[in-house]
Amino acid sequence: MEYVSRVPRPPLAGLIDDLYYLEGTPPYPRLMLPPMPSALLVLNLGEPFRIRAVTGIETAAYADGCVITTPTRAFDFGYPPGTRSVGVHFKPWGLAPFLPMPAAELCDRPVTVEQVWGRPAVTGLRDRLATAAGPYEMLTLLEDELMRRLRETAGLGLVRHTSSAIEAAAGALAIGDLSAAAGVSSTHLAQRFKQLIGVTPKRLARTYRFATTVFAIDPTGPVDWAGLADRAGYFDQAHFGHEFRTFTGLTPTRYVDVRLRFLREHPGHALDVGPLPAD
Repeated sequence: MEYVSRVPRPPLAGLIDDLYYLEGTPPYPRLMLPPMPSALLVLNLGEPFRIRAVTGIETAAYADGCVITTPTRAFDFGYPPGTRSVGVHFKPWGLAPFLPMPAAELCDRPVTVEQVWGRPAVTGLRDRLATAAGPYEMLTLLEDELMRRLRETAGLGLVRHTSSAIEAAAGALAIGDLSAAAGVSSTHLAQRFKQLIGVTPKRLARTYRFATTVFAIDPTGPVDWAGLADRAGYFDQAHFGHEFRTFTGLTPTRYVDVRLRFLREHPGHALDVGPLPAD
């Protein structure tokens, strides 16, 4: 697959991890995406793809693309044989300035881009992307569209500052201390987080801690599970295992088995690390 990624210019850089272009045949028809401290917008330029919550039973098709706020559970992505899309990996707070509704309304409920930006705007953008000269021009078009849509968002500074502190601590910190340092009540902070990110500060901290733990795992060698759980700030190994199953539906050892399968069958693949085979 061809994967092109770049960081946008300021002020988008403070909201977005990267813009990306993806084209080709996916390594598996279905990929499981574990929840990460990130929101996602995808503009689809190929055949519809399908999304299902790992803990749910319904699968929905997305022709124009999708918007996903910071998730609390894993999703199954069903890719068409020849997928083609551009997308945005937002920082947890970064999607809020582009949403017409509170992020809490979309928590664990992917919607089409049309539901967020409207059909005329999305149709026009997809047409421009489809006729662009190549990936880099497409990413520039997407960046320009985001710049046009960027708006002031009440409470964003508070949520961004607090989320950055959670990220810096890899989720291992007392949320009460954050609200006190910010000079607001825990209730006010939680309300702002739900409005702009879709989850509470505590839930975001759990997601950061899980993500940090996942990226620390080397599936090619022996894993010191007890040490890993302790360094991540889990109470014990049982707590660690429970969190893993909550976030992915897999035990830690099963997760490593699936990661190894990806490494073995598709070494060096652009999509390795986050997504996992789901079939």
